[in-house]
Amino acid sequence: MNFKHLYYFWVSARAGSLARAGAQLHITPQTLSGQIKLLEEALDKKLFRKSGRNLEVTDAGRLALDYADEIFSLGAELESAVKRDQALAQTQLRVGLADSVPKAVAYRLLEPALNRSDSLRLICHEGNLHALLGQLAVHRLDMIIADAPIPPGVNVKAFNHLLGRSTLSCFAPKSLAKRAERDFPASLEGMPVLLPGTESAVRRKLDHWLKAQGVSPRIVGEFDDSALAIAFGREGRGVLFAPTVLAAQLRREHLLTAVGHIDTIVEEFFSISIERRISHPAIASILSAARSELFGT
Repeated sequence: MNFKHLYYFWVSARAGSLARAGAQLHITPQTLSGQIKLLEEALDKKLFRKSGRNLEVTDAGRLALDYADEIFSLGAELESAVKRDQALAQTQLRVGLADSVPKAVAYRLLEPALNRSDSLRLICHEGNLHALLGQLAVHRLDMIIADAPIPPGVNVKAFNHLLGRSTLSCFAPKSLAKRAERDFPASLEGMPVLLPGTESAVRRKLDHWLKAQGVSPRIVGEFDDSALAIAFGREGRGVLFAPTVLAAQLRREHLLTAVGHIDTIVEEFFSISIERRISHPAIASILSAARSELFGT
């Protein structure tokens, strides 16, 4: 069945004449009559009979009209539901956070979206990048924040949007700051350190860097959760490594001092989304603020 023909029949039955229906649909009565005849041929039933200048529906026409009322009422509901869903999508942001991204960086990246609108609802899910990409592929996430681009070989149609880059610094609590700062990085020999988990992209870079410097620190702990590493560092359990862009925040909020700077290790942060060109206003504000303020790229 051609639903365009059914729609023409539905409008004509409600209007009561082809002339009035044609005026509503902006087509000639002759064209309208021809389209309705095609529907009658498909159903093998007459749907109208003449009643003076007006049209009168037949028994088959009344049955068809009942179904058409329901079909096009559902169509109107569908249109309304989609529009409501689009409106809802603009008031919530579903974000996947790769568990290797420092929490302080994640907050600084997401903060502009919250500042943009009081009505925004932020929904965050944390996990490994591969699992989050699966959620993105089925539209359960609007974006992912990660410290690495989409891995090669992953069969997900998505796009990397570089948020910014930061070098790495070494941070120490007051009890270890003077010792760690003296002759850095040689001072790390035997020093208690808190390292990122082995799945972190920056951990592999750190391992290579420490080996290249010829120093062997005493590894006190390894943490997938950077916030936990910072908590241990704040309590004096060891020095830790974090993006240089967090230096002021770590000093102010956690009393951790930057004791050394590693120019050769650069962390990159990405927004990953299914959109090549970002249309979600909250995501657009995150990208803009990250590039112009947080990372200053």
